[in-house]
Amino acid sequence: MVVHLPPQAAPARVRAAPPGPPLWAGPALFRQLVSDRLGMLSGAVSRYGDAVRLTIGPKSLYLFNHPDHAKHVLADNNAGYRKGLGLAEARRVLGDGLLTSHGQVWRDQRRSIQPLFQNKRLAGQDTAVAEETGRLVARLRAHAGRGPVDVAHEMTALTLGVLGRTLLEADLGAYESIGHAFEGVQDQAMFEMVTLGAVPLWLPLPLHLRFRRSRRELHRIADALIAHRIEHPTGGDDLLSRLIASAGQAPGERAARDRLRAELITVLLAGHETTASTLSWAFHLIDRHPGVRERLREEAVSVLGDRPPTVADLPRLTYTTMVLEEVMRLYPPVWALTRVAVTGDEVGGYRVPAGADVLISPYTLHRHPGWWREPERFDPERFAPEARSDRPRYAYIPFGAGPRFCVGSHLGMMEAVFVLASVARELRLTGLPGRPAVPEAMLSLRVRGGLPMTVSLL
Repeated sequence: MVVHLPPQAAPARVRAAPPGPPLWAGPALFRQLVSDRLGMLSGAVSRYGDAVRLTIGPKSLYLFNHPDHAKHVLADNNAGYRKGLGLAEARRVLGDGLLTSHGQVWRDQRRSIQPLFQNKRLAGQDTAVAEETGRLVARLRAHAGRGPVDVAHEMTALTLGVLGRTLLEADLGAYESIGHAFEGVQDQAMFEMVTLGAVPLWLPLPLHLRFRRSRRELHRIADALIAHRIEHPTGGDDLLSRLIASAGQAPGERAARDRLRAELITVLLAGHETTASTLSWAFHLIDRHPGVRERLREEAVSVLGDRPPTVADLPRLTYTTMVLEEVMRLYPPVWALTRVAVTGDEVGGYRVPAGADVLISPYTLHRHPGWWREPERFDPERFAPEARSDRPRYAYIPFGAGPRFCVGSHLGMMEAVFVLASVARELRLTGLPGRPAVPEAMLSLRVRGGLPMTVSLL
């Protein structure tokens, strides 16, 4: 039976700082930050509770792991925080895009693109999503009996195809280097985060050189997409056209170019990375649970028959949706929501000083034993309609929360449901013996080194 913790009442006395490892543990924490970020966070909340201060060198990281904490930081007092670790370092290439900007800049950006994600418009995109899903299934089918295929790579190709068609009205298949370029950017962002920016970028380290190549490649791709749209306007209300129009309001040609690049590169990253990661983890977990795989196939055959999925099928693909929700519980696409306190605050009875780094981790929150029975076990039944009512809203935040809730969540879920149902209906993906799927906590929670699987026809 799940032990439900009561909402935390305001304490009579505000304590100065949460408990945490002693200062002399800093070197060990630093090694974990470099090599095992998820283990570091999980170990901290397991030992010290729902509020922990982790001190590493000159920095103290305030980790909060209660639904009330998440609600306060991400929603109730969201204006008291701005984006923090990881995304701050990613600003080198993302600039002030939607992921990294804050204040009025962020509000203007969000207002500009919000209409493109309204349910009515997304409903008209189901044909494009279904067609890209059909191409994915055909590619996987061609691998049947021919050795392993990297499912993570295929999911990236799929999500870029969907992104190009549904939001940008562009063919992103011509830019095969996008995935590798974003890997270089994420590696650099994580390196700068764990080294606290102490290693100068001008040093000719292999990582730095790769980052520079990746940044140049992303700039090249963004500039090419922008130039093509300017030369060949669609006359439609696509996201790329909106970004071009919005950037034209920036003062000066250079500022307009930089802003447009930043916003487009952010869309390219956020629009494919999280859904690709979720689908990769989904196929890994489905392979390990044959009963789930069979039930997925039964539902897909019953609801879809032999036709492509449509938006009208989503309410009937209930078990498929439950599976995806449980995948995102165990492996949330964004494993850490980092913030910096703009002014002093109080969270969970502890004082948070201005300028402090604050972290809400969906990865640890989704495995909190107070809200989830056997939290390490994969069980889609947790998300059956009758099982949801007694769970706090902020115990499950795979798309973030508050005003910065993921704007593309509905498109991502439609895409993932279509893919899972279509693949389960026709194919079986099997992991390689002795090749475990290891989570890699970058800007998203991806599978380290890819996900090779063999394909069998059903």
